[in-house]
Amino acid sequence: MTTPQPDSDLARLSRDIQSLNARPLWERTQRMGPGTPAVPTIWRYRDMRPQLLRAIDLITAKEAERRVFMLENPGLPGTGYITTSLYCGLQVIKPGEIAPAHRHSTNALRFIIDGEGAYTTVEGERVAMRPGDFVLTPGWTWHDHGHLGDAPVIWLDALDNPFGQFFGAIFRENYPDDAQAPSLAEGDAAARYGANLMPVEYRTGRPSSPLLVYPYNRTREALLRLARPGPLHPSHGIKMRYANPLDGGYVYPTIAVFIQYLPQGFSGQTYRSTDGTAFNVVEGSGTAHIGDRTFDFEPHDVFVVPAWTPYHLSAAKDCVLFSLSDRAAQEKLGFWREEDPSNSAARS
Repeated sequence: MTTPQPDSDLARLSRDIQSLNARPLWERTQRMGPGTPAVPTIWRYRDMRPQLLRAIDLITAKEAERRVFMLENPGLPGTGYITTSLYCGLQVIKPGEIAPAHRHSTNALRFIIDGEGAYTTVEGERVAMRPGDFVLTPGWTWHDHGHLGDAPVIWLDALDNPFGQFFGAIFRENYPDDAQAPSLAEGDAAARYGANLMPVEYRTGRPSSPLLVYPYNRTREALLRLARPGPLHPSHGIKMRYANPLDGGYVYPTIAVFIQYLPQGFSGQTYRSTDGTAFNVVEGSGTAHIGDRTFDFEPHDVFVVPAWTPYHLSAAKDCVLFSLSDRAAQEKLGFWREEDPSNSAARS
């Protein structure tokens, strides 16, 4: 930054152009470079769960519209965002409740953390939500949540709201009723698109996966099957991305979603990339070393690695980690980079 003397002609020039809604580039305080104001943070489930259950007694899902605790990064105060490009929250629903139907232009996903008996209905198809399941709610699809079980269910919500906010393109609409009447059989999307088959008449302009749920039992089996023969990535262990079955791409144009397995005793090498990433611990325990911070983690904790922050993971017990980032958007726009110890240099 260049700072002119207060009484210089250059300083007077700077003051004069302020009335023209202009500023000198040479006086900027934010330089071009990787990274964001977001900071490494962990939300411990043992602390969050009692507060979520407390909220059940204080506000209904209908009053709140969605009974959610936003996971706000301390480096992004007032935004409600976990990274500069992603929103995450923890939602709880109690037995017999309905979270009213609506739709919005932003894409959403759910990762089920705790409890059984809840469901979501998306565009007329009811989807059961079980622990470890990854559930999609593509932008501008009607969706509501309900609970037929006997104990509270908690899940992680994630949305690409910051993208919509950046472009000034967030729209939202309430459904005429609290809930949709199911018009499709449960499992319809999986039968049509989840068996390496596709209806010959299929046409769509929607840039997201047509699947509504990726069940955890199948995901976990695939991870363990791959882990037995190896090899393990030096940083990630066994890491897979959830794929759109139509083209093999990301499930959303903005959000990339991953699942990985770290065997007990795994100690990963340092890695970094430009996509800020939120992790949820599905199983196991270990340690995340993120920048100059170190967090011990256990099941259902959420932690975040900001963009271009070096980190490495170690596993005290066999671990499964779910994660999401804005890598899908960054790759499409040509911004994404990584420093991967399995490569000799950063690549884009």
